[in-house]
Amino acid sequence: MHLPHRPRSLATQLFAMQVVLVAAVVAGCGVFAYVTGRAHTDETARKQVLATAHALADSPSVREAIHTPDPSAALQPYAERVRHDTGIDFITIMNPEGIRWTHPDPAQIGMRFLGRRDPALRGKTFTETYTGTLGPSVRAVTPIKDGPDGRIIGLVSVGITVDRISTEVTQQVKVLALASGAALVLGGLGTYVINARLRRHTHGMNAAELSRMHDYHQAALHAVREGLLMLDGARRIALMNDGGRELLGLDESAVGRPVAELGLPAPLTGALLASEPRVDEVHMTDDRIVVVNTRPVVGGEQRGTVITLRDHTELQALSGELDSERGFTQALRSQAHEAANRLHTVVSLIELGRVAEAVEFATAELELAQDLTDRVVGAVGEPVLAALLLGKAAQANERGVELVLAEDSRIDDGVLPPTLPPRDLVTILGNLIDNAVDAAQGGEGARVTVTALADGGELLLAVRDTGAGVDPGDREEVFRRGWSTRGPGRGLGLALVRQAVHRAHGTIELTPPGGGSGAGDAGGRGVGGAEFTVRLPLSARPGRTAAAEVSS
Repeated sequence: MHLPHRPRSLATQLFAMQVVLVAAVVAGCGVFAYVTGRAHTDETARKQVLATAHALADSPSVREAIHTPDPSAALQPYAERVRHDTGIDFITIMNPEGIRWTHPDPAQIGMRFLGRRDPALRGKTFTETYTGTLGPSVRAVTPIKDGPDGRIIGLVSVGITVDRISTEVTQQVKVLALASGAALVLGGLGTYVINARLRRHTHGMNAAELSRMHDYHQAALHAVREGLLMLDGARRIALMNDGGRELLGLDESAVGRPVAELGLPAPLTGALLASEPRVDEVHMTDDRIVVVNTRPVVGGEQRGTVITLRDHTELQALSGELDSERGFTQALRSQAHEAANRLHTVVSLIELGRVAEAVEFATAELELAQDLTDRVVGAVGEPVLAALLLGKAAQANERGVELVLAEDSRIDDGVLPPTLPPRDLVTILGNLIDNAVDAAQGGEGARVTVTALADGGELLLAVRDTGAGVDPGDREEVFRRGWSTRGPGRGLGLALVRQAVHRAHGTIELTPPGGGSGAGDAGGRGVGGAEFTVRLPLSARPGRTAAAEVSS
């Protein structure tokens, strides 16, 4: 079966392109160097023949020899000696009619000079390329002048053959070719090394595969609901998807910034910067509960960290509601048990013929149970809060704690805005009451007083207990996740309260011992105990984005 041809990898394509480019650059440089060298060699040859011709024409011994009866006898040895010393191919000294007195070939002495003489006979020095007895040559012709009137008594022609110039250029070309070959080899080796490294980093993929992988990467990055972060070796955010920005409450400007400068809670920042892997750690931001997993990316040296974030807020809220429902169920079971005991007591009194006492006992128990129900239902029109208070009152009663609703409590039905979800109210008030019951349980006259008041555009929720209170040194730590005086596995309730208060743009206050919040009956307390006061705006305040204010 014929398999489709797979395009070459990006590294291979770049290697081929770079080799061609290096070869083209080397070839271009070689041609340029050859042309430049040839021109330089020609110019050097012209300068050399001109200088030699002028030197001979100005030589007194040459002029003296011309005036002798046999100029060749003196000029031929002299010209040959100069020719050998200067490396010139020929020196021809002639009379104005062009009859040679000297020549490298003695047989040419007495013969007519081949080439132009007219400019020299007019007193000018010139150069030309001409084919003479020795072949093509670059020659200079200059007049020999004598006397004060500058009378021309002879001519000097000095030349270098083209073959000799070509030989010099050929030598230069050989050196140039060797240098070009070495440059090509070095360039090819360097290109191979670079592309081998590129091949390793691109895993042998071609450009289309890399582009497709990038598209898939971007689609997958923004499609997953979980948060995904990648940190570089300097602990800066190199990559963050939409889920990560939403869960951490960050924007696009966070990319490229160090994690330590993002203003995240300290425990969460420590988990993100940890060098060792973290598995399913639960952390809290101002608005959410997130599950953090981290894994370092290593390859000989640490290169960064991959972090995944899962939103645990809804699950935690549902878990809290489930705990409340379980508490309600246990309270109802206890109430059913107590009601059965009271019913048996009434029946026994009737069987004993003591009907009046049975009626009195039943009426007293009914009034006692109905009193709290009437007060809660009459003061709190919000059904979710009313049910919560009744259920918590039953739970507290089972644990020997009296739960009291303050006299000035009042929340009419329909007062709470849609922006204040009942789930958050259950989280806030339920956790505060649970903590207060835990603190008051076991003490003499154990009591928890709750104030719920909607007035002046805000909702006030205050919970006061008669427990041991909060140590002054711990008031900043009580809202931190994991802080508890009840042992390990606790310490999440107040952290959830602060988070819910932040979402509602409210404030939470821990009143110091002996202080007060000014909230009616819940506003003051005696020595000991603790009081938490929450204020939530009943109108939306979109401009406020800071964390919930916490004071003590």
